[in-house]
Amino acid sequence: MSDFKYEGSELDLFAEVHNWKSYWSQQIRNFITGDVVEVGAGIGSNTPFLDSGGKGRWICLEPDSRLFLQLTGNLANVTNRHGYETVCGTLLSLPLSRKFDTIIYIDVLEHIQDDQKELAIAASYLNAGGRIIILSPAHNWLFTPFDSAIGHFRRYNRSMLQTISPENLKLEQIFYLDSVGLLLSTANKLFLKQSMPTKAQLRFWDGCVIPISRFLDRCFFNKFGKSIVAIWRREIECP
Repeated sequence: MSDFKYEGSELDLFAEVHNWKSYWSQQIRNFITGDVVEVGAGIGSNTPFLDSGGKGRWICLEPDSRLFLQLTGNLANVTNRHGYETVCGTLLSLPLSRKFDTIIYIDVLEHIQDDQKELAIAASYLNAGGRIIILSPAHNWLFTPFDSAIGHFRRYNRSMLQTISPENLKLEQIFYLDSVGLLLSTANKLFLKQSMPTKAQLRFWDGCVIPISRFLDRCFFNKFGKSIVAIWRREIECP
């Protein structure tokens, strides 16, 4: 068991934002193939949205032993796959001889102090043609007490993610999601300054704002939003 302790307390609160999870997972699910590692899987609330039922292995990593117990219990009740492998630890808990086709960080990379090193480690576990996929909060100018309260080191924009791109990987996709949420987050930054949203605010955002963002994000070609997605791919070397 790992001795890491997650600082945040928002996982159960955000577990019920199904519209949002359905939205972002639809944007990345087609890039998820083969054997998968989900880094920082938390309590497992994202996993069923990501998993389209492929035949590869699916390993959920979670370094916090308390969250790991929740993760294992929650995934035991998921019936859309033959089963998940759960490991209490980080990527380095796995032997380097194990290679994967997809490594996923959903709202995780911003919690890791040396993010560039983390991506380099992830790249070393990739098969040829494999991908690293991240979803993270966007824009450092939106950093609020909420980010501090849940252990964020930063928020990201395009240039920041380009800067930490692992060697020998191509940045295949980078785009923003939740354009309307960006406006709400800006209002919170300037006026409300909340360290944690209420359940009522989350229900409004998930039920009313996300459906509008789904439409407007396409209209704006995913050029701005509250969250950012980046996908790197290891090139297949010619013989």
